[in-house]
Amino acid sequence: MNPIEIYTDGACKGNPGPGGWGVLLKSGGTEKELFGGEAQTTNNRMELLAVIEALSALKRPCQVTLYLDSEYVRKGITEWISGWKARGWRTAAKQPVKNVDLWQRLDAVVSTSGHVIDWRWVKGHAGDPGNERADALANRGVDAVLRGV
Repeated sequence: MNPIEIYTDGACKGNPGPGGWGVLLKSGGTEKELFGGEAQTTNNRMELLAVIEALSALKRPCQVTLYLDSEYVRKGITEWISGWKARGWRTAAKQPVKNVDLWQRLDAVVSTSGHVIDWRWVKGHAGDPGNERADALANRGVDAVLRGV
């Protein structure tokens, strides 16, 4: 399997408000940047969408090291999701899972893609070059929404 490093981040101006997501994909000496945004969203939705877009961009199963600064996404996909699914997409407190549409999309990508994913949390805004670039891309997504691009 092709090894790839992915850095993802989400950003929101106001929460909710205009938001953006950013992705940096690195494989061998090649890099690819992706970004986008939505006019009315939340930071957590943008964090989720960044990961979904990153994994969906891969054309064949890969050995992925995925760096993200969102414990919500990392713990959600590695710890909480099996319980949510077993309870019909409800939390342990029997409340509906927030952002269930995106969690279901992420679950589908992860379970059908064939990727082997190592989920790694990094501290945001702490100088990690990949995370800083993903953050800048997420902010480009916000800027594009604000400019109406």
